[in-house]
Amino acid sequence: MQSEIRKKMIEAFTNSDCEYLSGQHLADIAGCSRTAVWKHIEDLRKEGFEFEAVRRKGYKIISMPEHMTADKIKLGLKTAFVGRNLHYFDSVDSTQKIAQALAYENADEGTVVIAEEQTAGRGRMDRKWYSPKYSGIWMSIILRPKLPIPKAPQLTLIAAVAVVQAIEEVTGILPEIKWPNDILANGKKLTGILTELQAESDRINSIIIGIGVNVNTREEDFPEDLLSIASSLAIETGKTIVREKLIRAILEELEKLYLLYLEKGFYPIRLIWESYAVSIGKNITARTLTGEIRGKAIGITDDGVLLIEDSGGRIHHIYSADIQLNE
Repeated sequence: MQSEIRKKMIEAFTNSDCEYLSGQHLADIAGCSRTAVWKHIEDLRKEGFEFEAVRRKGYKIISMPEHMTADKIKLGLKTAFVGRNLHYFDSVDSTQKIAQALAYENADEGTVVIAEEQTAGRGRMDRKWYSPKYSGIWMSIILRPKLPIPKAPQLTLIAAVAVVQAIEEVTGILPEIKWPNDILANGKKLTGILTELQAESDRINSIIIGIGVNVNTREEDFPEDLLSIASSLAIETGKTIVREKLIRAILEELEKLYLLYLEKGFYPIRLIWESYAVSIGKNITARTLTGEIRGKAIGITDDGVLLIEDSGGRIHHIYSADIQLNE
């Protein structure tokens, strides 16, 4: 985890609008000596940041490293708490596992774990999640809402809306959400979201939201069994996407929607979610642990439960299922 001095310096450069910041100004903000500021500037240079240093003016960042770093992600991040504590790894088995351990150790709300590669990434129902190195976004976010346990699934839908809005903002494409948490483009999966709960009998201790986004994965990089069902933002746009920019957009959207939810409840989120939903109003098949239900998806409840009306007019409440769109 970054030192407090480094975090305060990155925040200062974020808020500087590309202006020069003097060594004394940075020292005052970070609560350290000018010598300590200089050492941190040198550490950032080793990461690949380039600074212009002008006598009597100070320092200005003029270019950043090509590879992803924690400092590069945080530079420009406009959140109050989500992503302010950020743990960056080159390779891990699962960001969810690391985030779970940090949550047990009382990590701050908004702590983010992000990795360049997962060797044992997981999706829903313990399915393997393909997480190749240097091509995607593989991260987990710790939230600590003071909510009753039955409200926890709503956070999955909030995360889905945040990711869709961030993708739309950064890339210009308009993805769709397949209940509850798959994000699609042209019918192929771009993103998966896994929400896991740490709770006692009557209250939530933490919710860990895992987000995996296929960003710059090429067609030839996907395993053959995924080619027909998965895509990436680079494939859909024909462009290489700056991953740090998309990460910041996701974290900013998530914080905004999360705070809206805590203040106003789920209803405004529900309206946004339904506007992006691919399945609402269409005939679908829901495969649950107890069998299949066919019918028209007519919406979701305020608890995020999918509603399906079958051919006999009966309304089914779907809490967990695999969804297939019917022709």
